[in-house]
Amino acid sequence: MTAHGSAPEGVPDDVRTRILDAAERLFYERGIQAVGMDELRTAAGVSLKRLYGTFPAKHDLVEAYLRRRDARWRADLAAYVDAATEAGGAAVAPADRLLAVFDWLGSWFAAQDFRGCAFINAYGELGATWEGVARVTRDHKQALRAYLTDLARPSNHPDPAALANQLALLVDGAITAAAISGEPASAHTARTARTAAAALIGATTTTPNI
Repeated sequence: MTAHGSAPEGVPDDVRTRILDAAERLFYERGIQAVGMDELRTAAGVSLKRLYGTFPAKHDLVEAYLRRRDARWRADLAAYVDAATEAGGAAVAPADRLLAVFDWLGSWFAAQDFRGCAFINAYGELGATWEGVARVTRDHKQALRAYLTDLARPSNHPDPAALANQLALLVDGAITAAAISGEPASAHTARTARTAAAALIGATTTTPNI
């Protein structure tokens, strides 16, 4: 099985996609350990033989689900930041791009299916005993810090990597707090995190309604 590329030889890509879609919906909503392979194959509309032919063990499926979610989560974040800060083609301050990250968090927190960070959730369930989950979680968080560092580099901050680490902690804290508090408190959580981020960045922009 390929970890996060195309389906194994002989397995149509649409079958793999259906399985991963079902796994993501169930794992994210209810937790990994609460969902069995038989329930997954029913939700995906495939036979148990086909399911195990695509993902020979549950850990293969869990890691593939997390890898795919990581790629989509980061792509959605980057697309939002780009769209929010490039409208009209005018020059954008680095601070605005960094703060757009927190605007995106606010929109995500408002989603009906928001259940917090899939990676922190998975690590909380299995990270202590399952190296694959711990590794995927570390990779996701490292990729987020790298993205924030790239956003911070054009600024005048003396240490963009240090700033990115601070902002990453704010991101994780905001996600966790929003998941625990639920609506409507999650909107306040996003605004509070944005205000704290602005103070770290040294920005003087006003906080929008998220």
